[in-house]
Amino acid sequence: MSENYLTDLRFDSLQLHKNLQASIHDAGFEFCTPIQANTLPIALKFKDVAGQAQTGTGKTAAFLIAAFQRLLTDQYKTSKEQKQPRVFVLAPTRELAIQIAKDAELLGQHTGLSIGLAYGGTDYEKQRKILVDGVDLIIGTPGRLIDYFKQGTFKLDQIQVAILDEADRMFDLGFIKDIRYLLRRLPSPEKRLNMLFSATLSQRVLELAYEHMNEPELIRIEPEKVTTDKVQQAIFYPSNEDKMQLLIGLMREIGDVRTMIFVNMKREAEKVQDYLKANEIDAAAISGDVPQKKRERLLSDFQEGKLRVLIGTDVASRGLHIPGVEYVINYDLPNDAEDYVHRIGRTARAGASGYALSLACETYAMSLPDIEKYIGKKIPYASYEPADLPRVTKPKVRPRKSRQHRSGGANNRSGNSRSQRQRR
Repeated sequence: MSENYLTDLRFDSLQLHKNLQASIHDAGFEFCTPIQANTLPIALKFKDVAGQAQTGTGKTAAFLIAAFQRLLTDQYKTSKEQKQPRVFVLAPTRELAIQIAKDAELLGQHTGLSIGLAYGGTDYEKQRKILVDGVDLIIGTPGRLIDYFKQGTFKLDQIQVAILDEADRMFDLGFIKDIRYLLRRLPSPEKRLNMLFSATLSQRVLELAYEHMNEPELIRIEPEKVTTDKVQQAIFYPSNEDKMQLLIGLMREIGDVRTMIFVNMKREAEKVQDYLKANEIDAAAISGDVPQKKRERLLSDFQEGKLRVLIGTDVASRGLHIPGVEYVINYDLPNDAEDYVHRIGRTARAGASGYALSLACETYAMSLPDIEKYIGKKIPYASYEPADLPRVTKPKVRPRKSRQHRSGGANNRSGNSRSQRQRR
């Protein structure tokens, strides 16, 4: 983490439980980031917070530390019945839920508090058994949490801390009804500590905050201050015909460094993956069709440097906490300007620096004015010579999937909207 990104507020100056302080110390945390310095003094007084912060700015540690402090200082009476969760963390994607749980294990290593996960795609009975045995923190995605809750696997009437992470993305994924279903099963807002974090505090996010929180204090850490200033940006204007050649040329020029490539549609992610592999560039695409175990393996390989390039859409890549990403390439410019900031934030983790290259092709160049207006500046222009573009080896044609396979079988054509969202 860049020292310039940290504030002067030290964690050991906060009035925290000794076991929590020991966990923070062993995790190597010394100074707070801006979002931590602005939200922790409020949340540690058990007052509600709605914070605007990009991923990679330390918000996960902020809400976990406040949650642990609440549990460790509360005179909780144990029951002879099954232990019920007291902290409820809702995340839009399984990858983010898994990452939050890992951070909770690190920051709670000396607290004695137990953690349970609930997310779709895998480990149904394994997750269920852990929750039945009883946990202090439950972290999960809406669909799987509702599934277990309706079965009576756990109760929500003892929740003391409720956390919504990346609330804006939950709206994008269509989870708002599920969120309200769960929040209405918690104790009333004034009986719990509530924390909400979002990349943007849009009107719809604020409405959710005011509906389910107790007069939250709004904290805004502007995205431009924590991402774009640290990223060297450039934009190319290729024709649609030159686009793939330009990408491969850029990848060869960049060399063997950790790179994320963003596209707008799943089928484009597969196409980019196939072209890169055919041209001897190690790459893999993650999408909702990739089985969970394989997704986790690909992410692990990427984090460990075994995989050079990771390709994904905004939905598939949201919530990934991957350090050391040096380059982000927008193969497709996003339709939403906010997604541009989110994407390039993959390479400027916690004040580090990085590079963001975008290809404004004929199809998506129309998004550029909105993006530049949103970030408040022009993206520097980068030129290329079409004659200098490399020759590209075309990949083998993928075998077409049967209609039954694509739809999940004749008996499942309509599907269940929640289970479909879980698979993302």
